[in-house]
Amino acid sequence: MAKVILKNITKRFGKKIILDDISIEIQDKEFVVLVGASGCGKSTLLRTIAGLEKPNCGEIFIGSKCVNKILPKDRDVAMVFQSYALYPHMSVYENMAFGLKVRKVANCEIKRRVDNAAEILGLQDYLCAKPRELSGGQRQRVALGRAIVREPSVFLMDEPLSNLDAKLRIAMRSEIKRLHKKLNTTFIYVTHDQTEALTMGDRIVVLNNGVVQQADSADNIYNHPKNTFVATFMGTYPMNLYKATIEDGLLNFGNIYVNLSSTPVDYPKNVKNLIIGIRAEDIVDRSNVNYPFNLIKFSAKPYFEESLGAQKVVYFKIGETETVAKTSGEYRSSDFIDFSIDPMKIKFFDANTKEALN
Repeated sequence: MAKVILKNITKRFGKKIILDDISIEIQDKEFVVLVGASGCGKSTLLRTIAGLEKPNCGEIFIGSKCVNKILPKDRDVAMVFQSYALYPHMSVYENMAFGLKVRKVANCEIKRRVDNAAEILGLQDYLCAKPRELSGGQRQRVALGRAIVREPSVFLMDEPLSNLDAKLRIAMRSEIKRLHKKLNTTFIYVTHDQTEALTMGDRIVVLNNGVVQQADSADNIYNHPKNTFVATFMGTYPMNLYKATIEDGLLNFGNIYVNLSSTPVDYPKNVKNLIIGIRAEDIVDRSNVNYPFNLIKFSAKPYFEESLGAQKVVYFKIGETETVAKTSGEYRSSDFIDFSIDPMKIKFFDANTKEALN
C-alpha cells in the first residue's frame, strides 16, 4: 500500500513539452483517474510513474521513497496496458505466472498467488486455456491477473478497456471498481472516456496539453468545473457556453433576459462581460414547474435531434450559439418547444481567463 506524490514533473520530447510542471498527491488506497483528450500527456504521466519514461524535471515518490533513479522492476508497481500483451503459446496460468518465474519466486508461492488471482477474477476454469480460446473480456481479466499476482503497492492502468465493445466496457469497469475494493490498494487509471472517469474515480485529474486543469471528485468536476475547458470536456454532451453581460443584476445571453437580483443566485456583482454555462440536462422542456423563484422560460424550434429512447437530445440556437438540451421527447419534430432553465444551475466564467467565478 502506498501514497504516490508527483512534484513538479516536466517531460519534453525534443522541444515539445508533454508534461508541464505537474504536482499531484495520490493517497494510499485511492482510485485516481487521469482523463483528457488524445495527446494531453496522461499516458506519458503514467509511464513516468512506472519508470518507463524519465522526467526532465521533478520528483516521483512511491510511499516515502523517491523512485526517480529506481528501475521499473523495483518500483513495486504493476501496469496493465491497452493491449492485453498475452503470450499466445502460454496457458492462462503460465501467462499469469511468467513475471513471478522471472523473479525466481518459489513455485508454491506462484501457485498460491495465481490461484488467488484466478478466484478473484473468476478464471479458475480457464487456467489451462490459451488466449485464443478466450473472449476479449476474459483476456483482459488475465492481463489484470498478471498484475494482481505481483501484489504491488500501486496498480497503473493505461486505457485497459479501450479494445472492448460498449456493453463489455460497462461490465468491466464495474469489475475493476470491485477489484479495487477487494485488493484495497492504490489504483491510477488512464482513460479518454469521460463516462469511465466519472463512474470509476474516487478523484479525477483532468489534463489538457500537459497541464492539470482540475483534480477533484467526480461531483465537483461535473457540477463545479474550474474553467470552461473542464466544463466542455467532462460529460456526454459539452456544457453549453454563452457570451453574456450582467448590468444592474440583469443577465443577458442570446437576447434572453434574466433578473438575477430577484433570485437567490450568487452571481458576480462587479463583472459586466462574462461567459455562462448551462448543462444540457438543465434545459428542460417544460415551462410550468413550480419553484420558489423565477424560471428562465423561452421557446425554440430544434433543427436536429437524437433519440435516446425515453429521451431526445435536441439541437437549437440561443442567439447565435448552438445549444444542446435533453428532453422528454413528448413533442413532434416540427414543434416549437417551451424550455425552462433553473437559474441556480447557471455557471459563471471570466470572459478573459475562462476561470470559474462561482
